[in-house]
Amino acid sequence: MNILAIDTSTPQVTAGIVRDCETVAEQLHLDARAHNEVLVPLIQQCLADSGMAATELDAVVVGCGPGPFTGLRVGMATASSFADALGIPCYGICSLDALASGAGRARDELVVTDARRREVYFAAYRDGQRIFGPAVAKPADVMKLLKEELAAEVADFAPTHARGSVSHIEQIMGLEATAEQVYPTPKAMVEVVDFDSAPGPLVPLYLRRPDAVVPKAMR
Repeated sequence: MNILAIDTSTPQVTAGIVRDCETVAEQLHLDARAHNEVLVPLIQQCLADSGMAATELDAVVVGCGPGPFTGLRVGMATASSFADALGIPCYGICSLDALASGAGRARDELVVTDARRREVYFAAYRDGQRIFGPAVAKPADVMKLLKEELAAEVADFAPTHARGSVSHIEQIMGLEATAEQVYPTPKAMVEVVDFDSAPGPLVPLYLRRPDAVVPKAMR
């Protein structure tokens, strides 16, 4: 299968083409404010680098967050448009799953990204499987929240490894773990998809209520 992978949930704009679990083209652009300007050119460059026509793509995979409202809209709308135009399926994933290292590295792991407003997005993993999240909280509240939420099922959760945004991982109080700076990669995104199942609707993981409100005069 030739799969186009797109993610705009982090400051890095990710685009790539994966064939049979191997990356054949990849374009990464680190700029939190350039998602809309660079995404389509990055996809076009990936197609050129791979020597592949868009009509040779078999599926699209897109990160659905959690992430900033504008960034997610750009990535998901672009992915959906490509899939619709080509008549191919579009699979949405939790972007944090593509940041987890998978089974084998650490039994318990935490994935953390910037949620802005002095908060973080996070999810907990055991043996590569997500057991909590995604969620959003202040760094000081993350470990307390995990302890409360996982007490019944995974009372001994103790992450020794954390991946994502190191600067935000370091703000989490009570976390004693090795921190690793990572962003989503096309291959990691494709690896978490079950292509034997039909894709569901794309649902953005904003995890917050929208800032915009209806003016009182219009209610």
